[in-house]
Amino acid sequence: MKIFARTLTGALACTLVSFGAHAGDNAKTDAAKPPATATSSQRAADPHVSPPFAAVVNGKVISSAEFDTAVREAIRQKFYHGTPPEGEIEQLVRDVANNMIDRILLLEEIKRRDMKPDAKVVDEKIANYEKRYASSARWQQERAQILPPLRQRLEEDDMLTAIEAAARNVAAPSQDKVLAYYKAHPEKFTEPEKMRISLILLPVDPSSPTKAWEEAETAAGALRMKLTEGGADFAQLARDRSAHESSANGGDLGYMHKGMLPEGIQEKIDTMKPGDLSPPTRVLQGIALFRYDALQPPKHHDFETVKARATDLLVRDLGDEAWRNLRDQLRKKAKVELNTQRYSALAKKTAAGTK
Repeated sequence: MKIFARTLTGALACTLVSFGAHAGDNAKTDAAKPPATATSSQRAADPHVSPPFAAVVNGKVISSAEFDTAVREAIRQKFYHGTPPEGEIEQLVRDVANNMIDRILLLEEIKRRDMKPDAKVVDEKIANYEKRYASSARWQQERAQILPPLRQRLEEDDMLTAIEAAARNVAAPSQDKVLAYYKAHPEKFTEPEKMRISLILLPVDPSSPTKAWEEAETAAGALRMKLTEGGADFAQLARDRSAHESSANGGDLGYMHKGMLPEGIQEKIDTMKPGDLSPPTRVLQGIALFRYDALQPPKHHDFETVKARATDLLVRDLGDEAWRNLRDQLRKKAKVELNTQRYSALAKKTAAGTK
């Protein structure tokens, strides 16, 4: 759940992916054995011996190998195959470190509480893996090695989901607290201003030559002249000439929040006032005329109208706070050593409880 039980990570994830890549490939049964699986219930070890470490959490080591694998996987998930923006890698490294540290501390708390995993849920997930890799010769050959650490990881994830759910399960707030929340966050209960827009679209295929676009622009200019000087009815012209689906409604697009229109069009509308008609405007589908029909100002809803929503938002915020407080408390009581010499990014935002 959330950041701790979202996916299988590290060496175990890489191994399972490799099974998918080799599914049905019976010619490669002698493929390399899967790497040793790292879990968050690591044994206590001397962090200053080889291999290098990323962090030591209450005596439990997060090895550099495990940490580097987790960082690579996080980069892949967030940026796919693109180049990460400058400066974001360091923040991601810190996020991965914090998640791994919190996982260890939460698993210690789970043990202290004597929590147990839901065996049925874990068994169902194991069965899904068995089904997914049933045609993989490598899975059949190595499943005895993979299943124990896989089950351990799934059991940990299930208990992490449970402890988070328990932390977020806060008592229902009183109506006075809900009302205070409503008053403190007026922006959450205010409907932004809306603009009513109508449209006439003269279609042009995007691949058409310049002449076709110029002809459509001239035709749109003529329609605009009929509207501004000839007294023509916009709705009737839209029904007769517009290629947009709104033509059946006389070109009426209804009320729109700012930002619902494409950026260039929104900027043009922002220069207009209710009653104004735009000049012929090039859009992806052709040449358009926009009419700014009306403006509905922001509307702040009264408490009774939004009381249920205010309650839900407050419960969500209280749950977030309770979950954050649990992790903060565990971190404050923990002894955490970060290898900032090897991972300089970890030195820039030292978490509470680090030494």
